[in-house]
Amino acid sequence: MRINSVHALSRTLATTLVAMLLVVLATATSASAQQQVSTTAGAKGRDQAAIDEALDSWWTASMKAHDQRIAWWRDAQFGCFIHWGVYSTFGGEWNGKPFKGYAEHMMRIQKIPRAEYAEKVVSVFNPVKFDADAWVKLIKGAGMKYVIITAKHHDGFAMYPSAVSKYNIRDATPFKRDPMRELSEACRRNGIRFGFYYSHAFDWEEPNAPGNDWDYDNPGGDKNLHGGVTWFDQHPELLPKAQRYVDEKAIPQILELLRNYHPDILWFDTPGKLPLSENLRILKAIRALDQNVVVNGRLARGMGHFFGDYKNTSDRAAEIVPTEGDWETIPTTNESYGYHKYDLSHKPVSHFIQLLAKAAARGGNVLMNIGPMGDGLIDQKDQEILRGIGKWLAVNGSSIYGGERTPLPVQAWGETSLKRDKLYLHVFDWPRNGRLELGGLKNAVTSAYLLADPLKKHLQFRRLNDSDVVIRVPRMGPDSSDSVVVVEVVGPIKANPVRLLSSRTQPNVLRSFDGELHGAGLRYGDGKSFRAYVFEWSDPKEWIGWPVRLNEPTDYEVALKYTTGSQDNRGIYEVVVGDQRLNASVVPTPNENESATVVLGRVKLAPGNYEVVVRPVDVRGGELMRLFHISLTPVGTK
Repeated sequence: MRINSVHALSRTLATTLVAMLLVVLATATSASAQQQVSTTAGAKGRDQAAIDEALDSWWTASMKAHDQRIAWWRDAQFGCFIHWGVYSTFGGEWNGKPFKGYAEHMMRIQKIPRAEYAEKVVSVFNPVKFDADAWVKLIKGAGMKYVIITAKHHDGFAMYPSAVSKYNIRDATPFKRDPMRELSEACRRNGIRFGFYYSHAFDWEEPNAPGNDWDYDNPGGDKNLHGGVTWFDQHPELLPKAQRYVDEKAIPQILELLRNYHPDILWFDTPGKLPLSENLRILKAIRALDQNVVVNGRLARGMGHFFGDYKNTSDRAAEIVPTEGDWETIPTTNESYGYHKYDLSHKPVSHFIQLLAKAAARGGNVLMNIGPMGDGLIDQKDQEILRGIGKWLAVNGSSIYGGERTPLPVQAWGETSLKRDKLYLHVFDWPRNGRLELGGLKNAVTSAYLLADPLKKHLQFRRLNDSDVVIRVPRMGPDSSDSVVVVEVVGPIKANPVRLLSSRTQPNVLRSFDGELHGAGLRYGDGKSFRAYVFEWSDPKEWIGWPVRLNEPTDYEVALKYTTGSQDNRGIYEVVVGDQRLNASVVPTPNENESATVVLGRVKLAPGNYEVVVRPVDVRGGELMRLFHISLTPVGTK
């Protein structure tokens, strides 16, 4: 009995202790959750207060001069982005071994300690062959109207003599000149607008700044310390440290650049490394000093608000993500922004010419990057690309500069750009039968001629119907990249927005970026060649459509280009055109960066209006697929 009583007492005590422990854990968990909610609410309050202040006072006041401030930028259309710094000496190589990725990120990729970077990278930078006038001559010859160069990139090094930090080109390198001064003056002598890139949120040299987590216990780096991308919300006690960097280095250097060089534009990057409140504080300091400098879209944005003078699309875009308002895309000649001697993936000149036309059609600018070498010379491959673009723009520049967004739909043969009463037809795929069909133009046409023809020889044209015009063109176009036909019209442009399908010589490529997305979950990729798709297609009720029409009965071969994000993506989809359906199963691609093109079959269409629809039948593995485009090629066309 006594033994049993002891056992019973023990069980009672154990049960009581467990119950008490559970209560303590529950209380702690509840307190932690409440603290997390409180922290998140505090962070939102911090940023909301900064937003309210901006909207109620200084930012709204600054936007009164917005159109005047940005007018030159809108007319320019084409600029030169330059990533040049102490990393350029190494060209994508460290300790005798090449590395992958952006060459300008060498310090981060190789996790080079700050002291070693200063000793082995900074102290040897000596670009004795730098010639600002030679750079500007090449840039101007390429048809570029503005220049933006890295005054300070993520490595924290100032490429100009800074009174704020001794970590600068005059005090820390054998090169005692001021290349930013020389370049800005050369630009102004040649009528080119000038500005700076400044890394305000990333600084791998600065102990107080986000980014360097191999020398310091800092957030914002590859290790995702202290909560990763939302470190300032999860650990607001760390924010004062970053604020010291903003107060003692970032803002003073930005104001120093404004006072000493009077740039036309400032370009910022990686705003997510700091909270919106800090980014707005930086913008407020800029606007307090200079109401005329243009500020790009990567300084202050978030919580449903955008505080830049224009928007920036993603890096290295090959296709244009649909973007409203003023915007800019930033391609680079290969796949690195800083000079990378092992990256030989340079695009052809035609890629950039056609990108210029696509941007002009959609109301945006192209800021094309080059990465000069560490000795101060520009890589010969970049020079060839610039000269090739300049040769085309010397003939066709009026089709790019000073234009506006076209109201016409995408054409089978290319794009259209608009300037007042002139339409410029950018023909990438020249019609071999001499019939150039312009779809969607309702205005009366008064003249048509080749922009490359100095005599403006009249091209015959006739109206097919109230929306379409056919122009008789030579059998061969004047330029294999983009032959431009000028069409002069009466009055403001009136358009039929429904795309006209080619029934004759050109395949019709219906890009996802040009389609209509039906579903809140569908998202655009960033526009890089391997991510120019629509993705996160997980809802079987979501679909993509393209309103189209055709004037002649035509048989089309239908093909589709896609990739998958997982080997589990093995769903079924259908393509619907009118009452015709083509079904197919998704076959997973080897990885998300490789695509597949599948021929689905044929459809036979009579003249009329249709909607080409791609929709899921069965979604498997969490996502249907990632769709680049669907193509309808007239049967018999190669």
